[in-house]
Amino acid sequence: MKVKISLLLLVAMLMVLAACSNQQGKPPASNAKHIGVMLTDDGLGDQSFNDSSFKGLEKARDDLGIEFDYREIAETDTYEKGLTELVKAGNDLVIGVGFSMQEDLEKVAKKYPKKQFLLIDAVSELKNVTSVTFKEEQGSYLAGALAAMTTKSDVIGFVGGVDADVIHRFEKGFQKGAKSVNPKIKILSTYANTFSDAGKGSKIAKDMIKKKADVLYAAAGYTGVGVLKEAQSEGKYAIGVDSDQYYTAEKAVISSMVKKVDEVVYQFSEQLVKSNQIKNGHVIYDLSNDGIDMARIRVLKNAETLTKKVNELKQKLLKEEGDAS
Repeated sequence: MKVKISLLLLVAMLMVLAACSNQQGKPPASNAKHIGVMLTDDGLGDQSFNDSSFKGLEKARDDLGIEFDYREIAETDTYEKGLTELVKAGNDLVIGVGFSMQEDLEKVAKKYPKKQFLLIDAVSELKNVTSVTFKEEQGSYLAGALAAMTTKSDVIGFVGGVDADVIHRFEKGFQKGAKSVNPKIKILSTYANTFSDAGKGSKIAKDMIKKKADVLYAAAGYTGVGVLKEAQSEGKYAIGVDSDQYYTAEKAVISSMVKKVDEVVYQFSEQLVKSNQIKNGHVIYDLSNDGIDMARIRVLKNAETLTKKVNELKQKLLKEEGDAS
């Protein structure tokens, strides 16, 4: 019996030691940095921008020991209210995900000039707001080229969420990339005027497919999910956006133009933990700093050949960017 008890005590001690070991390298909970995030109106489950942001927060929690809180528009009615709640909750950094909340974030930032804010996908001139934007046109150029290499009908489609500058960059890059491969290609473009209606995305996709489009690219949040799924149901191809959306429609999604929002959130979380503050000003992410990229090309029989061609185009863009600077 004594031997059995001793063994149990030994096991218990080892478990305690293991737990202590697992916590090494992370700040104690009492010293943890707190980050609050206001999500766009699509909320979690958009399989795009919001989910990618949340993924970055989870990684920062697991690797850096941060604690985080978030708000969705369904809970707060307005971005301003949600952002204000996150400030009052004592978060060290408050993040606004998406250009649509710029006005409300700036209102709150003016009320709390000593609080640090991070605005993703728009540019603010306020000193306590760090702005992050992406060169979506670069990644969309590659997406357009891939679509032009894939189409059999020489008709492809672009679906935008709302009529805004950031979405125009997606569209123009896509058009330019497609025409670099086939100057005579026909490109259909439609704006859904919403990021949160998969049904509308499905309807737009169906209309484009009736007009012979066989590769669709949607920069439209959750509306884009409808585009991808409709492409799959009609036996056509699609290119996802923001995150790797292959698993949304595994028979249709040949690749995705990835904006690495998760990495952005993680990097700024790391800055906060290490320096108690984040970099000021306007930070731009593009192909050169791995802020955007194309996801793995799948589904297509010639995926390996297309991957090589897309990578060659990527290197060409990087060289042109380097020569221009």
